[in-house]
Amino acid sequence: MKLCYITDRHLFPGSPEDQRRCVLAKIAECAAVGVDYIQLREKDLSGRELYRLAEEAMRLIPAGAHTRLLINSRVDIALASGAHGVHLPASGLGARDARAIFERAGKRDALVAVSTHSIEEVLDAREQAADFVVFGPVFEKNAELAVSGLAKLAEACGISIPVFALGGITAENAGLCREQGAAGIAGIRLFQRNCVMDVLDAMR
Repeated sequence: MKLCYITDRHLFPGSPEDQRRCVLAKIAECAAVGVDYIQLREKDLSGRELYRLAEEAMRLIPAGAHTRLLINSRVDIALASGAHGVHLPASGLGARDARAIFERAGKRDALVAVSTHSIEEVLDAREQAADFVVFGPVFEKNAELAVSGLAKLAEACGISIPVFALGGITAENAGLCREQGAAGIAGIRLFQRNCVMDVLDAMR
């Protein structure tokens, strides 16, 4: 299964600078072991601060690595930092419009992913030619099954677009997502609380 690490530096202990160092270290760890996507999702940062963090994150991804960095919401910062694409919320700028901006800037290979929480949003993302969607929550934060979580995931996976399962995913329940047809797993705590190599081994 493909993997997507979603960052949240506030879940790391310590001062703001400690948290910043920790999230950059986790990005480097993910890139080193081949995590497919990293979504830089630090909503509270100013544009300037997010740009600087994105630039540092890009420098941590080795040349030739297949890890791809996606910036949450901000197409402009993805372009300025040289990131590989953008991850869009379900509301707001659509995948088609984001891709048009990338293409006008000469970045025709940019990736566009979309957060979804319903079948209608998955269908819309497909119609707008998103590269993949993140769908959730499948489980709650305590790893309990969300209401109809797996059934809804299975329905989403029946749509012809790659679907990453999100929400309370653990090494123990990831296989249930695979059984429903998920192309990948996305998570915050799954990566930030564990050695990433252990996560990869558990998904094999």
